[in-house]
Amino acid sequence: MKKKVLIDCDPGHDDMIAIMLACCSKDIEVLGITTVAGNQTGDKTYLNAHKVLKMISREDLKIARGYDFPLFRKLVTAPEIHGVSGLDGAALPEISIKTKPEHAVDFIISTIMSSKEKVWLIPTGPLTNVASSLLKEPKIKEKIEKIVLMGGAVFDSNITPSAEFNIFVDPEAARILFESGLPITMVGLDVTNKALFTFEDIDLLDSFGGKVSKVVAPLLRFFARTNLEIFSFPGAPLHDALAVAYVIDPTVLTTKYWNVKIETKGEFTSGRTVVDVYNITGDKPNAEVAMEVDLSKFKNMIFTMIKRYDELACSHIL
Repeated sequence: MKKKVLIDCDPGHDDMIAIMLACCSKDIEVLGITTVAGNQTGDKTYLNAHKVLKMISREDLKIARGYDFPLFRKLVTAPEIHGVSGLDGAALPEISIKTKPEHAVDFIISTIMSSKEKVWLIPTGPLTNVASSLLKEPKIKEKIEKIVLMGGAVFDSNITPSAEFNIFVDPEAARILFESGLPITMVGLDVTNKALFTFEDIDLLDSFGGKVSKVVAPLLRFFARTNLEIFSFPGAPLHDALAVAYVIDPTVLTTKYWNVKIETKGEFTSGRTVVDVYNITGDKPNAEVAMEVDLSKFKNMIFTMIKRYDELACSHIL
């Protein structure tokens, strides 16, 4: 039976790959997509989600727009990483949005409550929408199979010396999730920074020459260049896609079961995921924390997915 999945995201180059991978998988059914402000402002992330679905001809999927700001803080975005549009680097399909969407929180609640099977949540941006859904309708907890989120880290960081971007943008929302009692897998920078699509990988992708690969390759090349300039990474880390890959095939990651707390008040550490690796506090573990990635397996999933989209496009299915 296919896993029922909701993706909450802030597209974003790596969110784009995450959406594409989820929609291509035979093992999961995407029930819808919700967007939140993060990598760019709320209007841009919502627009980008529509553009990605149009590119892969999945406009049948519903997209609901969520919060434009964190629960209690000013919005922080990442134009230095993802560009002015949030998806700089290539021309994505133009779209016009005419209808006012249902709010993401209401969509998350109604979708989960109406599902016959339990739902997997895959948040790949700040956790504002998901936390707000739990606060508004606590009953959804009973129908959530698991939350597999991209965010946090044990040892790494990318927005401050202590914090990963998604958690840093809305740490209060993250705290709500990690204190919810729900099953959580944290796919953080310890593994996602290793999930690199190198410049050679991107060149290989470009050589496919298909309708989809010819758009995705320059987008990833832009993303790789910004990561090289800012973090000295020799490629594009596909952070968000790794969370989806884990839901499709859990063997792509090795996890440890630890207690994770979210720092919300530290002068230098706000947004840090405080992982009790040595069980110093004695507190019960509340999250699976991803620590190792099978990189060849992950890359194969991405290459296979892009080839599949190219083949569908050639068959005029897309």
